Amino acid sequence: MKVLSKIYVALVFIFLYAPIAVLIMFSFNSSSSTSVFSGFSLQWYKSILADTATLISFRNTIILAVASSVLATVLGTAAAVGIDKFKKGPFRSAVLATTNIPMMNPEIVTGVSLMLIFVFIGKLLSIESVLGFGTLLIAHVTFNLPYVILTVLPKLRQTDKNLSEAAQDLGCKPFSAFFRVVLPSIMPGIVTGMIMAFTLSLDDFIISYFSGGPGFRTLPIAIFSMTKKRVKPDMYALSALIFVGILILLILYNIAQQKSEKSEKKR
Repeated sequence: MKVLSKIYVALVFIFLYAPIAVLIMFSFNSSSSTSVFSGFSLQWYKSILADTATLISFRNTIILAVASSVLATVLGTAAAVGIDKFKKGPFRSAVLATTNIPMMNPEIVTGVSLMLIFVFIGKLLSIESVLGFGTLLIAHVTFNLPYVILTVLPKLRQTDKNLSEAAQDLGCKPFSAFFRVVLPSIMPGIVTGMIMAFTLSLDDFIISYFSGGPGFRTLPIAIFSMTKKRVKPDMYALSALIFVGILILLILYNIAQQKSEKSEKKR
């Protein structure tokens, strides 16, 4: 059984990461072929660094992902703290169910509904081109919030409820007690939620397609516009760079989390 389980895990990892490995390999291809590796070359990495339009779309995507993940983390953490204060009952269950709707709802429905509300508000305020960075930011924060809430809530439940009261007995005010005692204990959940929100925002296409405007184009939308003709091999290089960047970010986070856990055990 152990051998079969190892084979099964290996097949799952191959299925998940083989396409990425092929993409990275062909990003170093000297030709534009996607089936024949002609030789090692860095020409596609040089090409993507010289493509101004793609780099602007990538910059827009990073700005949007950072802004939406930070906002979603702040709002989601505050919402999780508020939900955790509710007593168990129908109201708490209704709030949690409402929180999960953006996760369970199909993205096409979320994107179209957000577009309609943005256009409706634009008509009321007599704004012609209402779709842009602002609407994209609101849309991304909307679908990122549930993920942050669901990663922070378990940490709040694991935290001793007496910590805040003990800090207040020692002279801290409730606001100060939260930032000095509760916040450090739930910080792993907050960071996890922020990373998840960042990657989801970086990857999103459907909601961005409906809630964005021509003045602010993200990278997924730029790549989609290329598929009408042919995706150039320099997109392989850009995708490889993004994958490596996210991988390094996750490795650094895991290392930092392990160090913090070790220091807590020593204390």
